[in-house]
Amino acid sequence: MSASASGIATYDDLVQRCQDWLFGRADIALQVPTFIRLFEAKANRKLLCRQMETRCVSTINITAPEPEFLLLPDNFQTMRRIRLIKTLGSPPFKPRLSFATGAQLDDLRVKYPDPGAPIWFTVLGNEIELLPTPDNTYQVEMVYRVYLPALGTGVQTNWLMDLAPDAYLYGTLMEAAPYLHDDDRITVWASGVAAAISDLNDLSEQATYNAGPLVMRRRGSGYS
Repeated sequence: MSASASGIATYDDLVQRCQDWLFGRADIALQVPTFIRLFEAKANRKLLCRQMETRCVSTINITAPEPEFLLLPDNFQTMRRIRLIKTLGSPPFKPRLSFATGAQLDDLRVKYPDPGAPIWFTVLGNEIELLPTPDNTYQVEMVYRVYLPALGTGVQTNWLMDLAPDAYLYGTLMEAAPYLHDDDRITVWASGVAAAISDLNDLSEQATYNAGPLVMRRRGSGYS
């Protein structure tokens, strides 16, 4: 359902529509923004859409006291892929870095104490730790999931509002039901938002995997 078809195209539209569905109660009006925030928190955990993925390139500061640590982007949620950009002719060579846990990285650092081109990474808080410690000013290409841009009076729309205003409406009403002690409606709204999120995830998967024919990789060979 598009935003134009639903009559819900902006944050203000959503607030008004929720108030209408909640019988225009004045005491509820001030709570609707909180209900929206609660739904967005759940959506960030449930949505697996391509619109939540982005790419960035960061440069390793070889002169830093600890060049093996690289700050994550502010909007980082989870890593999808990380590559080291090594300029060896044109185009640049981009080997994919392998994930290791913090404990595994500690063990590997004993075996590989010398600086070099990073091979492994781990995520520690708001940083990435690389191993081996970089020996040059490489660039790191990250593809990662970001959080849903939160709606508000200063942010009237986002990609989810444009694509699925029904998810916003049902999700907000679902969060309102416990506040209203309206247990009978929780199942109704939960069913509506679950269906909307499932449809969005399916649509994103189709857009990703229907982009071209699947290729099979045989052991010891490339893709064919």
